[in-house]
Amino acid sequence: MEIASKYEPQKVEKHWYDYWMSNGYFHSTPDEREPYTIVIPPPNVTGVLHMGHMMNNTLQDVLIRRARLMGKNACWVPGTDHASIATEAKVVAKLKEQGINKADLTREEFLKHAWDWTDEYGGVILDQLKKLGCSCDWDRTKFTLDDNMSASVIKVFVDLFEKGLIYRGFRMVNWDPEAQTTLSDEEVIHEEKQGLLYYLEYQIEGSDEKVTIATTRPETILGDTAICINPEDERYAHLRGKKAIVPLSGRTIPIIEDEYVDVEFGTGCLKVTPAHDINDKALGEKHNLEIIDIFNANATLNHHGLHYEGKDRFVVRKEISKELEEKGFLVKTESHLNKVGTSERTKAVIEPRLSDQWFLKMEQLAEPAIKAVLETGDVKLFPKKFENTYRHWMENVRDWNISRQLWWGQQIPAYYYGEGAEDFVVAESKEEALKKAIAKTGNKALSASDLKQDEDALDTWFSSWLWPISVFNGILEPENKEIEYYYPTNDLVTGPDILFFWVARMIVSGYEYRDEKPFQNVYLTGLVRDKQRRKMSKSLGNSPDALGLIEQYGADGVRVGLLLSSAAGNDLMFDEALCQQGKNFANKIWNGFRLVQGWEVADLPQPEASKLGIEWYKSKFAQTLLEIEDHFSKYRISDALMAIYKLVWDDYSSWLLEIVKPAYQQPIDKTTFDEVIAIFEDNLKLLHPFMPFLTEEIWQHITERTPDQALVIAKWPEATVINEDLISGFDFAAEVIAGVRTIRKQKNIPMKEYLELSALNEGDIANDWDVIIKKLTNVSEITYVKEAVEGALSFRVKSNEYFIPISGAIDVDAEIKKIQEELKYTKGFLMSVQKKLSNERFVSNAPEQVITIERKKQSDAEAKIETLEKSLASLQ
Repeated sequence: MEIASKYEPQKVEKHWYDYWMSNGYFHSTPDEREPYTIVIPPPNVTGVLHMGHMMNNTLQDVLIRRARLMGKNACWVPGTDHASIATEAKVVAKLKEQGINKADLTREEFLKHAWDWTDEYGGVILDQLKKLGCSCDWDRTKFTLDDNMSASVIKVFVDLFEKGLIYRGFRMVNWDPEAQTTLSDEEVIHEEKQGLLYYLEYQIEGSDEKVTIATTRPETILGDTAICINPEDERYAHLRGKKAIVPLSGRTIPIIEDEYVDVEFGTGCLKVTPAHDINDKALGEKHNLEIIDIFNANATLNHHGLHYEGKDRFVVRKEISKELEEKGFLVKTESHLNKVGTSERTKAVIEPRLSDQWFLKMEQLAEPAIKAVLETGDVKLFPKKFENTYRHWMENVRDWNISRQLWWGQQIPAYYYGEGAEDFVVAESKEEALKKAIAKTGNKALSASDLKQDEDALDTWFSSWLWPISVFNGILEPENKEIEYYYPTNDLVTGPDILFFWVARMIVSGYEYRDEKPFQNVYLTGLVRDKQRRKMSKSLGNSPDALGLIEQYGADGVRVGLLLSSAAGNDLMFDEALCQQGKNFANKIWNGFRLVQGWEVADLPQPEASKLGIEWYKSKFAQTLLEIEDHFSKYRISDALMAIYKLVWDDYSSWLLEIVKPAYQQPIDKTTFDEVIAIFEDNLKLLHPFMPFLTEEIWQHITERTPDQALVIAKWPEATVINEDLISGFDFAAEVIAGVRTIRKQKNIPMKEYLELSALNEGDIANDWDVIIKKLTNVSEITYVKEAVEGALSFRVKSNEYFIPISGAIDVDAEIKKIQEELKYTKGFLMSVQKKLSNERFVSNAPEQVITIERKKQSDAEAKIETLEKSLASLQ
């Protein structure tokens, strides 16, 4: 095949992805091999690829491709999440644009629109993942609303209800007035916001006396049903048993006593609004107070709101405070910083609201999941620091509010046959519900038409917490071949922001329904931020177009750019320059391949330099392979890539290819060529998980390959014996080469001009490397001498000093001046270090590591001065 002059990712990426797909390399079925399984954190069905997805899925692809190369049966299950709140909001907004109100539709009509939306946009993000190179088993693609996935969710709900773990209760919940649904505590973000504290006067019934109360929400006075004082507060003892009049509404409310009231906060008097505050709700139940809900579902005021009915709560806050002031009820206002709960999804300010909801008891279920992570280590978190966060959440777990006032999602399988609180049954189908209802009531006259299913849908997380089990149909068929083979899965790659929402809950469900962990390792990535450390978001306009980056830099370039800075658990400061670095690396590899392929091969003896260079590189490769394996075991994926990057860029491209390169217009011997190609193939295997497209393209160019010889299913390199002497010997030689090259550069001696090199051997040095030193520095001869060479430039490598005789082309006077200046500077530097080391306070107080560094500086300066003085003496 003809090799293009430059690597053009746009021309090869689709070709190789189609090739991989057509040959079924990504598809997995159970067999005798060791399974390696990853389940994708399912993105929202209507989502599009963003930088977080790019990083997360690149990491998963690296792990799955490496496992495939290691001979494991790699299975990466893709899929999407129905995302109840987000998707329903988008569908409602689209209907609104068409002049359709959701309230005017039946559930069936709305769901048809929702499915149309999903069919149109649902596959977009998965197609985009293919452009990134993700090697998912697309035949296994799942959607959380697939029939069998939904059936699994319903089966689990019924099971947990029958175990007494799911119950229905009238509770204070977090209400999102924009999405018009409840949220769990974990879906509420508490933000500090500057507001006002309003001091209002309530008149005492039957007197001219008034009592002042402080509130942050003056609009809620219309729902007040009591005023509460502390029984120990003597200031208000005379008000016991009396009543107060609510400003504007004129309602009379009792004055009650409770130790809950903080005598130090505000005025020591508390207004009690049981419908709109969780603590007030508890007071209301304790003192049997009336409950007045003043809000509609969209947080506008209802008929209890007087002349403010129909107006938004925040509009009312401004208007009612003005009216209270005008009518003499508002005494004063003060600035007040308080925490406000906002919806994670819609960003709307949450309203505490009383309603009938379904809850899952979590305390008992959480116990095996706590033990698995914090005691036995059956599930490991990387980085380990997240164990503290996990512990805090799980040991303080609350009952999970699993019902949502939405239509998009699994409808709660509760069927009502009467008006009483207990007049319902829970069943997997209406037919089963009818049987249960007849058995419960003894009423054989009941028919299916008498049953009314609960309108609410289940929380989306209640579906995705079963993901590692349900994708293999392990709920409906708990002993099927696939769940037995693939479960537990191996690695989970996700963000720490859903450690509780999803990760912890999957561990809970794993132990409840399989009596086993759902995965062995959880690799928690950081967030992708911009260079200013800001979280990437559409609103800030700082999130680059993910597909645009792939178009510009190639998928491999973007993958490398992301991974070079994505240490586990640490946020990634994304800079587009990283993608350029990735693209440059791809070009470097491509050009290195073109160089080798351009050599003419002949039947010649192998040069000693080439033989030695190849032996060294094999040891260096084996050493790097061990380092890479160690990084992978600790989920330091970016460190693994950097180790490969240095191996290929520095050791292979900059050193080995220079060592073996034949002279200008001369052929290379076949032994060396074959070994270099074999080495290059091993490099490609290490690179493939990170740069799949480039590596497959080159692999297929090297020689004609059949489908069973594709790189995607090649064999991961095996560690060989590491010759430490070869590695340290080369490191020494590299320093000598660098010394000669520095002198050439400083003295403007062209590479084509031969030099002579003498070595004063003060230590034990093998001259095995002379053959490589000579080739890479164009030195004609290296001689070993017993004393310093007069009239020569010198440099030191460890305990050995090297001399290069001065040619007539060098300006001796200028060289003397230059050395004198460098000598003066170095002596000054040495004096400053010695002064520091002679300071007793510094030596006694500084850390040992700092003292060691300073002493190293001293010895290096002394050695440099000695070399410079010798060079100067040889010139004078």
